[in-house]
Amino acid sequence: MSSEPPKEPFDVDEVMRRVRDAVRPYPKPALFALADQGFTTPFEQLIACIISIRTRDEVTEPTARELFRHARTPAELSRMTPAEIDRWIGKSTYHQAKAPQIRPIARRILDEHAGELPCDDDVLRSFEGVGPKCANLVLAIACGRPRIAVDTHVHRVTNRWGYVRARTPEQTLAVLEAKLPKRYWIEINRVLIPFGKHICTAQHPRCSTCPVREFCAQVGVIQPR
Repeated sequence: MSSEPPKEPFDVDEVMRRVRDAVRPYPKPALFALADQGFTTPFEQLIACIISIRTRDEVTEPTARELFRHARTPAELSRMTPAEIDRWIGKSTYHQAKAPQIRPIARRILDEHAGELPCDDDVLRSFEGVGPKCANLVLAIACGRPRIAVDTHVHRVTNRWGYVRARTPEQTLAVLEAKLPKRYWIEINRVLIPFGKHICTAQHPRCSTCPVREFCAQVGVIQPR
């Protein structure tokens, strides 16, 4: 196991610049990619995030597009049965549980918010199955609010760097909110997902060619490549 001290003091601006450059060849995370394709409303981003839970980006993006081909608004989705929703999101992991979860969300938005999901953290987290990651992604991508979404890649990479020392994604979020400059709050999820998938992988990370190795403490790294 390697836990070497960083060769250079951690420079978050330089690290983010290098990571941003390193991930350019790779696909964007699903919700950011969907936003680029015009699925930018808070409702669309929320439904896409629910679809994404425990589901690979390569599946999430086309699955969300298929659902939105049939229904993109709370009014349209509320007219579907859970079975119809399940038909279009069937490739998503746990789709049987997600389909009956999605329709009541659409119905509540119609009944309580006149069909427009507000950019409100309390409202987002009041929906069944919506936690801080999905709420923050919606607020960041659809609403342009500075929010940090911590998934397994953001949690693993920032702790491996030694920039954060936290046991859980929730603790990592709290530390990042305290020390990460706000200008990177939205971007860190967008760049660390492909960075964590292709370079700083969970097993056998590519440390020998990592663009930020000189800043990385390599906490917990075993058998790097």
